Parts: sequence; structure tokens; C-alpha cells
Amino acid sequence: MKHFEVNFDGLVGPTHNYAGLSFGNVASLSNARSVSSPRSAAKQGLEKMKALHDMGLVQGVLAPQERPDIYALRRIGFHGSDAEVLAKAAKQAPAIFQACCSASSMWTANAATVSPSADTADGRVHFTPANLTNKFHRSLEPTTTGRILKAMFNNNRYFTHHHHLPDNEHFGDEGAANHTRFCKEYGYAGVEMFVYGRYAFDGSKPAPTQYPARQTYEASEAVARLHGLSDESTVFIQQNPAVIDQGVFHNDVIAVGNKNVLFYHQEAFLHTEQKLAELQEKFDAPMYFIEVPTAQVPVAEAVKTYLFNTQLISLPNGEMTIIAPTECRDSDIVSRYLEELVSKNTPIQSVQYFDVKQSMRNGGGPACLRLRVALNDQELDAVNPACIMNDALFARLNQWVDKHYREELSSDDLADPQLLIESRSALDELTQIMKLGSVYPFQQD
Repeated sequence: MKHFEVNFDGLVGPTHNYAGLSFGNVASLSNARSVSSPRSAAKQGLEKMKALHDMGLVQGVLAPQERPDIYALRRIGFHGSDAEVLAKAAKQAPAIFQACCSASSMWTANAATVSPSADTADGRVHFTPANLTNKFHRSLEPTTTGRILKAMFNNNRYFTHHHHLPDNEHFGDEGAANHTRFCKEYGYAGVEMFVYGRYAFDGSKPAPTQYPARQTYEASEAVARLHGLSDESTVFIQQNPAVIDQGVFHNDVIAVGNKNVLFYHQEAFLHTEQKLAELQEKFDAPMYFIEVPTAQVPVAEAVKTYLFNTQLISLPNGEMTIIAPTECRDSDIVSRYLEELVSKNTPIQSVQYFDVKQSMRNGGGPACLRLRVALNDQELDAVNPACIMNDALFARLNQWVDKHYREELSSDDLADPQLLIESRSALDELTQIMKLGSVYPFQQD
């Protein structure tokens, strides 16, 4: 039996814009009100997907959400035709309106937490959509995310889908951005590391003071229970509150892992030595802990370049490589560190740079753009094949983007009723291309 780690990248939506919605995300706030390019953003994402496919990896595509979210605006009291709802909301509650136009579902590392069949009690792949309660604009996503995941992984013999956790910050869950799985090979039982920012039911424990800790210990523990994971296969580590207050809003901004490698910053965790010793003991095979010292790469530079919001992947020939944004290459500090890293005797042997600037300016690097799903060949055969990247799908999705996406979009454009029509037309065609069925609310009216 063969085994794969499949990256399902988020397809950037037609309303990709810079509204600066994410408090605690330095890049998002610093680029607020800039003019975006939805077409360029979508094409940059597709180029990265196609490049990984061309490297011999199995690459998937995850559809975006419907935006503007007319249904959310109606729920909070805006009435009339769709055009009237848009106009009223944009005038009377501009901040709420912009939140309902967010294209942040492109960052599918926040879509869900996934546990492969080798780890779970029932031997099936488990999915729990993240509730994303900390940010209103993202809390609108989980129901549609769940529908899309069920349309992609639609065989009950192999896949189990859970409802997202309670919609309350006590169970704030940000998905795979705070979850890393270690294994000898993708088909082997592994150890799943859950990173949390705070305890929701114990205010005496350490917590950040400036920016919110979005992931709670209680949420991480709940997901592990839902997925049927054993105590021997899980490790819970608290993120350092001090780095959260420096703009590290998810663990994948300060650490990344793959197979037997954890690549992390010196300041990433609390009780680092103790927790990594627990991880090593439970892994039961040699691990590589690659710590980046603050003296070499300050936290601010790591956040600015997204050194850790990179993909750490294993190529078919066994080589491990880092998929990094070009911002890492353009930083003297970070590029120097990476040149030194690949010359050392570790599994990481190369770095490849990709231009994802449209995503980076909104606060998401290569790791944010993908959800990792470990599958065996039978499970992969059960995945909706129209969601798996190949040459034909790449060409068709590029044509689809050219047909439906605007070249430029400002915050003021979001109230244009024509944008809603364009977005729905695009998504309706996309569900046919990807054979998803009626996953969007406008398709169910």
C-alpha cells in the first residue's frame, strides 16, 4: 500500500481584498486599505499548486467561500434586495460589511484539523472544521467549509466528518495552523502535536497581554478526543505568550514540521525542553529538532519574512525541501540562515522560493495556503478526483480566473452589486468544474 501527504491549497476567492481585519496579524494590519489583485492572487496560488504537482507530489484544491456574505448581513438586520443590503451595510456598518466580504478562506491551514487513519481509533481519516471564533470574518466560514470537505471526502468508509466545536472562544479552534503531525512515513502511526495559546477555563495560567491567543487548550483537547487519538500519540504544547504579543498569531508563524523534523524558533514555546523530550519519547525514533536562535533570526524578522510559515515537504526522491516565500530570499538575515541550514547534516536539503505576495500582504504565507491530508492509495482513490491538481485542471482553473476575477479591487469596490453577481457566477461554475454539488447558500435558495 502506498501513502501520500496531499496538500490541499485554498483557491483565492473573487473578493480578495486588504481590509486589515485581523488584529494580531502584523502583515494584515500594515497593508490595510491597499488595492488588491484578486486575479493575480488566484494565479499565484495556482502556480504554487502546479509547481508542487510537477515535483511529483499529489496536490489538491479547496474551493473558496461565497463572499460578500449576504446571509450574514441579513441575520444582523439588513433587509431589502441584495443590492440594497450591500448599500445599507456599507454605509451604516462599514467595518462589519468589510468583514462579510473577506476572502480569508484562502488560508486553508485554518480550514480544519485532520488526523489520518493510521492515528485514529476507528482507522478512518477524521476532519473537524475550525470554528475560528476569534475573528468575526472567519467565524462565518466553518459551516460552508464542512460542506466543501464532505463534497471532497465523500466516502463514509474512509472519512469521518465532525461538526465544528462550540461557537465560543472557550473552544477557539484555528485548525491545522496549530497542529503538526510527526511520523516515520506518512502511512505509519504518528504523534500529533497540538499547540495552544491559552487555557480558557483557568485564568491563572500564562497568556498574552497585547494580542489574543486564538487557540485554546480545551479546543485542542476536544479535537483529539473527537478524532479518537490516544494519549501516547498526542502532545500538547503552549505557545510562548511573548511571541504571540510580537505578532505570532498561529503556531505555523513560528514553527513547522514534517515527518521526523521540527523546525522552530527559540522563542516559540513554553517549557520547550520538557515538551520536546515528551515528543521524542512518544515518537519512539530519532527526531531532528532544528532550533533557530534569536541571535541569528529575531522574531520580528521571522514574522516579516514568514520563515516558519513555509511548507516543509518530502519529495518523491526522499529529499526534504522548504517551500518559502520570496520575502525570505530578499531578507539578508533569513536568506543567510537558510543557506547555512541546507549545508548542515539535517534532512532539510534545499529551499525553493515562490512569489505569493498577494497572500503575504494579507498575512498568509505558503503554509497558510494549504491543508495537509495524509492518505493511503485506497483513501486517495476515494477522494473526489475533480479536486486533485493535474495539467487539465490547472489550465481550466486559470481560464476560469481570467473569465471571472477582477484585476484590481479596493475596499470601496466591495459594495458594488455587480461584484456579488460576478462572485456567484464564478462559484457556480467552479462547483461544476470541481463536481462539488450545491455547497453554497445561494445555490440552495
